[in-house]
Amino acid sequence: MARVVIDPITRIEGHLKIEVEVQNGKVTNAWSSSTLFRGLEIMLQGRDPRDAYLFTQRACGVCTYVHGLASIRSVDDALGAKVPDNGRLIRNLLHGAQYVHDHPVHFYHLHGLDWVDIVSALKADPKKTADLTTKVSPNCPGSGVNDFKAVQDRVKKFVDSGQLGPFANGYWGHPAYKLPPEANLMVVAHYLTALRQQARTARLMAIFGGKNPHIQSMTVGGVTCATDLTPDRIAEFKYLWKETMDFVNNVYIPDVLAVASFYKDWGKIGGTKNFLAYGDFPMGPKEPDSFLLPRGAIFNRNLARIEPVDVTQITEQIKHSWYEGDPKGLNPAKGETKPKFDKYDPDARYSWMKAPRYKGEPMEVGPLARVLVAYGKGVPAVKENVDAVLKKLAIPADALFSTLGRVAARAVETKIIGEAMGTMLGQLVENLKKGDLNICDERTWDQMPAEGMGAGLNDPPRGALGHWIDVKDKKIANYQLVVPSTWNLGPRDADDKRGPLEEALMGTPVVDPKRPVEILRTVHSYDPCIACGVHVIDTHSNEVYKFEVV
Repeated sequence: MARVVIDPITRIEGHLKIEVEVQNGKVTNAWSSSTLFRGLEIMLQGRDPRDAYLFTQRACGVCTYVHGLASIRSVDDALGAKVPDNGRLIRNLLHGAQYVHDHPVHFYHLHGLDWVDIVSALKADPKKTADLTTKVSPNCPGSGVNDFKAVQDRVKKFVDSGQLGPFANGYWGHPAYKLPPEANLMVVAHYLTALRQQARTARLMAIFGGKNPHIQSMTVGGVTCATDLTPDRIAEFKYLWKETMDFVNNVYIPDVLAVASFYKDWGKIGGTKNFLAYGDFPMGPKEPDSFLLPRGAIFNRNLARIEPVDVTQITEQIKHSWYEGDPKGLNPAKGETKPKFDKYDPDARYSWMKAPRYKGEPMEVGPLARVLVAYGKGVPAVKENVDAVLKKLAIPADALFSTLGRVAARAVETKIIGEAMGTMLGQLVENLKKGDLNICDERTWDQMPAEGMGAGLNDPPRGALGHWIDVKDKKIANYQLVVPSTWNLGPRDADDKRGPLEEALMGTPVVDPKRPVEILRTVHSYDPCIACGVHVIDTHSNEVYKFEVV
């Protein structure tokens, strides 16, 4: 048996440690440990509720706007603020901008190198790569023989320089890589294309948000970007949105399908049983009924029964976390954050993350959860796109419950949300043409209640996000965040049930414990927002192997 400690896991946000036991070539036990304590909840106590969204966006440099949105929604809920139609549409457009930027970046720059062997691209025939690209995506720009030859030359020059930077310790040549050289070259070329495109797509958020990544245009009851609702600014947003969707449809989605076709066996690896989606993108004033992506919970993979979500059934358990309090935890509305670190001990306390549970069960959140809930509820756009993916890859529906399913779900919802952004922008323009310029609650801050408790729920790219606030005398008395990575990467609970990632890693094949790329595939499929590394301890020799994982 080998003990594998993944440290540091790069290509994620924050600090994460994964420890697994490998026996007979498969993972037999796993522990997920967040090694960073932030304490945002403590910082916010006593502050003006209107400032909370500015603080909470700084929880991360990636999932930024989404924390601001959850925060503002919690204050809206606590004080009964009413968001007008235009405010709702602009918030949706900003949220959509986060999605169409975040998911392609995750595929190419955070997760793709778990499937794509950069060094293998040097062996590719540029003519065959051009032919492959034409077959995979006939509308993909920059797909000529000379284009791929130029990329290959750039990669060779980079490799020959010896200055590989973040790529220096990759597992290039690992037998778990299955793409032929031409496919590797195609995706490496699009890796570079995506670097340029993400910089342009990021501007979408700045147009109505004031800046990127941490926007400044939200307020209780709506948004504050009235001066940006001009024909020129709207036209700029539309142009960048269309350009982004061209990339999504002609590069990103074809690449996901092409890569997935070589890794169909991963449709049986990395799965969990229970899924939770708060849902998001209200298409009308009635929530959650009008959500583009619906709210729901799934237990034991039963897509025929999508249960409604009761947030009072959420607890944050702390038996295996570095906090004081009842091991079975509290509902976030009454939550406490009392840190108490002693030592790292996989048999006792081993993470700064709490263990969120819904009705006592661990729940996976994120793209796969949202798509499964929508698919189970028969949402037409989701059902059509999911069925198309299953048909294209010739895989059964139960292959969705997997690492491969998470990768596919991101691509599916990027297309669906991106297309819906066009409808939202059109509605906003029509409202403005009719003279409807209202973008926030007409009441002043002084006219709103001085006290209230509220929850702000949204479903950003990484999954279900909730902010809970208690306002007393116009000040924050208590504040709690339960973030997607806490749901997915949290530790065992009071009943010693593994968290979703810990469970998903069980049974994962590991060809070489010294180069555990297979473990990284499932870890990265959750797009962790937390960063750490890999020691491998061989129990036969007690030798410790250290690796920097890229």
